[in-house]
Amino acid sequence: MAYPTSSGKRAAGFTLIELLVVLAIVSVLLTLAVPRYFSSIEGSKTAVLSENLQRVRDAIDKFYGDTGRYPANLDEMVEKHYLRSLPVDPVTDRNDSWTLLPPDPERGSGIYDIKSGAEGATADGRAYSSL
Repeated sequence: MAYPTSSGKRAAGFTLIELLVVLAIVSVLLTLAVPRYFSSIEGSKTAVLSENLQRVRDAIDKFYGDTGRYPANLDEMVEKHYLRSLPVDPVTDRNDSWTLLPPDPERGSGIYDIKSGAEGATADGRAYSSL
């Protein structure tokens, strides 16, 4: 609300009370929105991690089906075009933090399974390394 000045004209602008009310409303909205934003980021990292693990595991199975052996490393799978590139662990933001698991000794050597090397747990309490 603009109040008249001594010259009779109305002053342009907002009062301090109006600005404080707007700031209070904005802060309440941010208080509600920010926690949901960060939880959605964590949920999407978990979804991307699960998808990356599923695709690499599928590629390992196809490699074994085609060659009769497990790949020696992930780079071999990229070289033979089973993967376009090494997937990134979205929790650690690195592609070298994977935990590579060998097969049983009677099934040969190489990479049988892959797990995340990230520490911590998902929002539902499962460890990243158990996905």
